[in-house]
Parts: sequence; C-alpha cells; structure tokens
Amino acid sequence: MAKTDSTGSTWRPSAAPTWRYRWAHRQNERRQRTYRDAERAWRRRDDELRRLRAAAADFGRQATAGAGLPLELAPGERVFWALPAVQLVELRHTAVLPAPDLCVDPGRSALHHRRPDGVKVTDAGLAVLTDRRLVLLGGRGRRDWAYGRMTGLAHDPAAPVTLIQVLDRRRTSGLLLPADAAAEFRFTLTLAFAEAIEQRGAVLAQLDELIAEHDQTRPFRPAIATPAQARITSLVPGGRRTVAVPAAAALLVPVALFESDPPVRPGSDVAAAATAAPTPGAAVLPTARPGPTASPRPRHG
Repeated sequence: MAKTDSTGSTWRPSAAPTWRYRWAHRQNERRQRTYRDAERAWRRRDDELRRLRAAAADFGRQATAGAGLPLELAPGERVFWALPAVQLVELRHTAVLPAPDLCVDPGRSALHHRRPDGVKVTDAGLAVLTDRRLVLLGGRGRRDWAYGRMTGLAHDPAAPVTLIQVLDRRRTSGLLLPADAAAEFRFTLTLAFAEAIEQRGAVLAQLDELIAEHDQTRPFRPAIATPAQARITSLVPGGRRTVAVPAAAALLVPVALFESDPPVRPGSDVAAAATAAPTPGAAVLPTARPGPTASPRPRHG
C-alpha cells in the first residue's frame, strides 16, 4: 500500500524505494525548505508594515506631558519620544540638504554605529521629540530644531546619523543615535513632522500602498514532485549539464575529423609528384610504340 510523507512524496513500505522515489522525496524537501524560508521572511516584513500602520494611526494618543523630563515645555506641547545617550554632531563643511519629506522606508538595511566622514561630535545628552520640535539636552546646553523652521533633513543610509538644517542656524547639525534605536527615531520624527504640517494622512496612505504591494509578493506553496517526473539525468552528479558536456564533445569529434586533411600513405607524395598533371586545353598525344628494327640487307657486288 502506498503512503504519502510530510513532503508529499509517495513511497511503498513493502519494497525498497527506487531512485525515482528518492528523487521525488529530495525535491519535495528542498521545495518545502525554500518555501518556508521565503514565507518567514515575507511574514516578518508584513508584521513590521502593519505594526507601523497601527502606530501611525494611533500617533499622538500616547503622547505625554513630559513629566519627569528636565525640559520646560510650552503650553499644550506634548512629548512623543525620548532617549538618553544621544550625541550631537555637526558638519565640518557647508552642505545643502534635501527638503524634509514624508517618506517611510522600513526595508532599509541594518545601520552600523559609525560616524561618517566630515561629521564631528560636539556634545551628548537626552533627545526629546515633541509635537513642535526636536530637542537635545546636552552637557553644554540645549539644541532645538523646530519643525516650522526646518529647511533640510537627511538620514544617512549606512550610519544612524540624522542631519537637519533650520532657518535660524547656519551650521548643519544633527544627532548620532544608537544603531538599534535609529529606525524608531526616524519613523517617529517623520510622523511628528507630518502631524505638525497636518499631513499624517499622507504617511498612512503610503503605508497602505506598501502593504498592498507586499501582499502581491507572498510566496506560493510549491507543487509536489512525483516519481514520474524524475529523469535519468538525475542519477548523474551535476544532472543535465554533466551529461550534456560529454555529448557535445562526442558530436564535435567526427566533425573535426571530417574537416581535417586525409591521412597520407608512404610513397604517395612521390608518385603524385612524378605524375605530371595535364595542362588545361592541351591535347594529349598517345605515345608511339617502337616497331621491330629492320636488319640491313647485304649488298651483292
């Protein structure tokens, strides 16, 4: 009686499995392993996108009044996020940053805690995000970046550095955060800026589009391989390629022999050279055979 294992391969316990059944079992195991890895990666990104969508929809409801923070808030100002041990950085040269946008990119690569070239650390302290500004409470004083005065904003794609330009400050400055906290900071900063300019709906629409696009890439469960699909080439290490190379070489050998010069027998060159080829258009005269020699008649005299 035939049975089916967890991979979908059919086998017969009463008899030893043939090479076709072994091939189908290996193929189904490989296909299932590839599918499970792709499914896990797809689900991780799907969970992250939906988590961000829920956080953007509820943004502002978990804001606090900043109780316990060494920061004096304006009337009605709310705190969204706070993190200690953040470094203040400045650019050594003048640069023009792109205008702040509402782009959300949760699929970026992992960031490394390093300082890019041309960036120097000038202070460190507590970073606070409110509904009106980004503040760093450092050992040398306080640095503010008001959303209404931002003219440039750039996130380093390889390092957890965010640079900001404002109208009331000539030098470009920003924050260097711990690598594991940079993604949350950037997302919260984008939402806080969008909330300040009344464009949080644009962030929600962008996340909805990312979720819809991601749904189209969900991996399909693979088809089950059957023993009837096995080919004899699967018995050879390397499969069809290993068989195709000797077959192609076997086809090329007769062609090479046919195009090469024929073998020359000993003495044939001498015989060919001794036989003169007739000149085109010239008549070939037959060779006269010598007749019998007449003997001289005796003279009588």
